[in-house]
Amino acid sequence: MANARCTDSGLPVSGEFALIERYFTRPSARAVLGVGDDCALLQSAPGMQLAISTDMLVAGRHFFPDTDPRLLGHKSLAVNLSDLAACGARPLAFTLALSLPEVDAPWLQAFSEGLLALADAHQCELIGGDTTRGPLTICITVLGEVPMDAARLPVPTSALLRSGAQTGDDVYVSGSLGDAALALRALQGQLPLTAPLPSALLAQARQRLDAPQPRVALGQALRPLASACADLSDGLLGDLGHILARSGCGARLDVSQVLPLLATRQHCVGGPAQFDATYGTELALQCVLAGGDDYELVFCAAPAQRLAMDALAQSLALALTRIATIEAEPGLRLVDAQGAPLQASFASFDHFTP
Repeated sequence: MANARCTDSGLPVSGEFALIERYFTRPSARAVLGVGDDCALLQSAPGMQLAISTDMLVAGRHFFPDTDPRLLGHKSLAVNLSDLAACGARPLAFTLALSLPEVDAPWLQAFSEGLLALADAHQCELIGGDTTRGPLTICITVLGEVPMDAARLPVPTSALLRSGAQTGDDVYVSGSLGDAALALRALQGQLPLTAPLPSALLAQARQRLDAPQPRVALGQALRPLASACADLSDGLLGDLGHILARSGCGARLDVSQVLPLLATRQHCVGGPAQFDATYGTELALQCVLAGGDDYELVFCAAPAQRLAMDALAQSLALALTRIATIEAEPGLRLVDAQGAPLQASFASFDHFTP
């Protein structure tokens, strides 16, 4: 990114650099050198390690082209901050690569406002990036920091990893799950035409799709408590599966504990029974277990941490629900409230699976 001038009216002059200056250039606070040179310079504190993650959002793939640009700006950074939350990192800064089909001043104004409002809320500053003409695509690389821990092997870090789950650990999820997936199904016309999702419930569910809240404070608080952690971007089963694969273990998950996590189902007029009668329990389970776009955290902790988890949930005013138990036998086993195996299969989202 580089500097450029603006017109007296405040609207950007034509050109890439004017666009950057108008919407995305800000004074540096944490960076030694921010927007304006070929590279940004960022000083991390002694004894700290940088945590780095990149995510890309593509119009028509990750979001509807007519999504409110303010909400899109928020979500673009939120999905990256969620990765930092999953490793317990404190946000520092981010870069933005933006492909635009054209320069649309009102769209850019709203997009940058949503993006930078969330950045300010987490003291995460924009330090550079790139812009080009092309299909609407947003790519953000976020940087955070965690303390190093020389006593921890094989990776000398205090960061939460996917590889630390132990047999007997409890598995928790934060917040609610499945509402974003339900909103997506409703918007794509995949619900029965005779029973569309009521407008109030759709608005509530779509808020979870368009404006997820990254659990940054939770992630940092979990560093001394949790044994493993991942963020929920592609669905609970898939992302918990990453923890199990990296940790070399399995888990038994009680689906009766996750069904109540679909907030739309709980808030349905007539309650969960009416939701199930209208849309089916299998739809609710599909959304909760494999829907994706939740950006909550799934994490493991020893049973000795249960009181600490209760206190943490209260202090953050955030539900932390125990849903599963880590077992030595590899694989993820779904059971009902009586412990009987669930005779159904659910596949989490994968960009390259038909």
